[in-house]
Amino acid sequence: MKILQYGFMQRAFLVGILLAVITPCIGITIVLKRTSMIGDALSHASLAGVALGLLLGINPVLGAGIICIIAALGIEGIRKKIPRYAEMAIAIVMSAGIGLAGVLSGFVKNGANFNSFLFGSIVSISQGELLLVCIVSVFVLVMLMLFYRELFYVGFDENAARISGVPVRRINFLFTILTALTVSIASRTVGALIVSSMLVVPVACGMQLGKSYRNTLLSAIAVALSTTVAGLFLSYYTGLKPGGTIVLLEVACFLILAAVKTVRNRFDGRK
Repeated sequence: MKILQYGFMQRAFLVGILLAVITPCIGITIVLKRTSMIGDALSHASLAGVALGLLLGINPVLGAGIICIIAALGIEGIRKKIPRYAEMAIAIVMSAGIGLAGVLSGFVKNGANFNSFLFGSIVSISQGELLLVCIVSVFVLVMLMLFYRELFYVGFDENAARISGVPVRRINFLFTILTALTVSIASRTVGALIVSSMLVVPVACGMQLGKSYRNTLLSAIAVALSTTVAGLFLSYYTGLKPGGTIVLLEVACFLILAAVKTVRNRFDGRK
């Protein structure tokens, strides 16, 4: 195909496919723990890291990764201090991220570089950034596979997981780091403002299709892969923004699946 003759599109497809695999793996635990907005908090914090990286003359993705990890650990720390109001931790860190990003962005001379992280630029990924995404993606995927059972238990019920002998504190710490790394690399490719959608929407689609944890996860990955590939093709031939196109396709997929499931349930109820 002509589209795959170009190096920048080859890199875009590779990065898109990698993210389409790891984001639902992270997202399903986020959804089960009822912390869906954590992606928004970390993505806004990543913008502060991007601005800091540009100011210090280092790779903005590296800066985003460092700040995302700090922000994720901050959320986990605040959540432990006020467990009854755990959602406040996300709001506090998001506010801090937005404020810091707003202040630091005022000192960035090249605003175009900073703005490219708002909605992503997957077709302009460099070889170095591609390598970084590959390394982080493989690391995240390996960790998720190694601790699949523990994340399953923690996602559904932390207290039950603790009783079952799962080291909940260590698993939460590991998952926090993996989430931060995923958000930091995704913010460069699909955009900091919409990265949380890629964590949650495919999982929501998977819940309409799967009746078990495993089937839901596999369905979410399938949805993410198909919408990512379709979004890249569509954006190439129409000139649309890839990140926004992918997310809109995911939302459309969810609406269709939810409507079909509703109709099916009503039909089954009349039997």
